[in-house]
Amino acid sequence: MRRIATLTLNPAIDGACEAERVFPTHKIRTNNERYDPGGGGINVARVVARLGGEAEAYYLAGGVTGAVLDSLIDKAGIARTRIDIHDHTRVSLAVHERASGQEFRFVPEGPLVGDAEWQAALDRLTVAECDYLVVSGSLPRGVPDDFYARTRAAMAPRGVKLVVDTSGAALARTLVDGGIFLMKPSQGELEQLIGRKLADVAAIAEAASAFVAGGQVEHVAVTMGHRGAVLVNAGGAFLLPAVPVEARSAVGAGDSFVGAMTLGFARGWSAAEAFRYGLAAGTAAVLTPGTDLCCREDVERILASVPEPEALTIGASAG
Repeated sequence: MRRIATLTLNPAIDGACEAERVFPTHKIRTNNERYDPGGGGINVARVVARLGGEAEAYYLAGGVTGAVLDSLIDKAGIARTRIDIHDHTRVSLAVHERASGQEFRFVPEGPLVGDAEWQAALDRLTVAECDYLVVSGSLPRGVPDDFYARTRAAMAPRGVKLVVDTSGAALARTLVDGGIFLMKPSQGELEQLIGRKLADVAAIAEAASAFVAGGQVEHVAVTMGHRGAVLVNAGGAFLLPAVPVEARSAVGAGDSFVGAMTLGFARGWSAAEAFRYGLAAGTAAVLTPGTDLCCREDVERILASVPEPEALTIGASAG
């Protein structure tokens, strides 16, 4: 199997708990607390490990909370390389309100990273031993929008395939230079990228196809929530419908999708097989509460019910 590494520039200690009701002013008593190492790339590495693969997590961390994050990653059994920063690692919180079934998510902006610190991360990645590098999550303050583009340029001479799961200016800037193997935006992130709403599945596929036709990306997988996901590559556009399940939490669904799909490619699977695996993992993630991710047993069970991708005609309504 090909080697996978992940990069998380703005990781978090992800806390989760339950409360009967969430309301202002008064103390809110919680229970069923749990803490997990979080941030896009770290979550992807956790998913790869849960599905029987191996991935090394590269990440920035600092302060007393950085040491806590280290211990949580070690507890998860993930190989790790920490790049030190001066500022502290953020702590996020997801609160499930039992009375309504709603989930409230509190996500801090994260640390301020100095030029020397993000440059140290870039230098460390240039010697990382991997075949796939997943760059996932937001950029912390102080890191330039073109950081992921610089990462791709640094890794390209060694033939490392770049998987990108980010949004906003970071995604737009990375696409300028292209050379991306797999990009996984949500429908909302794709709409933000192109600056307009996408009315149906056909419009989503057509928008994604522009990046493939322009040579910027080899594979684009767009997750669409209850409508499933679309994959576009040189072979065409393909739709997988959502698998109906009772969702307990949306946290980690996108990371689970990326982790499983990347692992499929690393195992030498076809794009269609990797796409089905990604959808199964993303679906399995919503079955777990709080900050937990997909479970291997759920992924394998759901995968059995995921059909072969349906070919779409670009420009035709797929509703």
